[in-house]
Amino acid sequence: MSKKTDSNSYTMIFAVGMVLVVGSLLAFLASSLKPNIDENKRIEKQQNILYAMGVNENDDSNAIFVSTTVAEQEFQKYIKRQLVIEGDDISEDEKAYMIDVKKEKSKAKNGGVRRLPLFVGEKDGKTFYVAPIRGKGLWDAIWGYVAMDENMIVQGAYFDHKGETPGLGANIKYRFFMDDFKGEHLLDASGDFKGIRVAKGNNDPKNDEKTDYEVDAIAGATITGDGVSAMIKSDLKLYVDYFKTLK
Repeated sequence: MSKKTDSNSYTMIFAVGMVLVVGSLLAFLASSLKPNIDENKRIEKQQNILYAMGVNENDDSNAIFVSTTVAEQEFQKYIKRQLVIEGDDISEDEKAYMIDVKKEKSKAKNGGVRRLPLFVGEKDGKTFYVAPIRGKGLWDAIWGYVAMDENMIVQGAYFDHKGETPGLGANIKYRFFMDDFKGEHLLDASGDFKGIRVAKGNNDPKNDEKTDYEVDAIAGATITGDGVSAMIKSDLKLYVDYFKTLK
């Protein structure tokens, strides 16, 4: 006589039971860890914004954030205003840095009005305007923060990715790439928005020319570079009207 544990019904009941137990355990862990995850995301955004405006612990070659233990304090020290641009309306919101850029872009695609966060910082007597950008790389999402002066000249940038190829597209988060954007102009002499193109075969590999609207591409990472160019053009262009009010 066969054992009960050999029956198909027992196997199905056991499998369903395990799914319920494991699912409940994962749901409990996700719920209990959510506050820590949310806090880490909040601190990371503060670090990214500060990095773009030059508040970091960089050494000669490596990109290093301010410590998580001082990020909140440094953010309060250097970020003087957090603005939300929504159509013609400009308001202040001390939690603007928590706006989900991905959701805002989706809302705009569906006909809604996109909220644009902008962070006004001060460092060494200079004013910085830091804007978040988001786009698509070769494999998945890429994003960043770009710090500008009142003329939309780049003062610093930070880029990151979800799943670009190590040693190729993933290099957008390394200093040798990010530092090239410093001093690049986003507007031409007439005030029209040009953006910055990550250009393969750029004739200025040392990046001395800052009004050519180009930086040198990363070898073997053409699609990721195109994604960086596209998100700069599509997202930063939306801030032009605000910068015109600063004149």
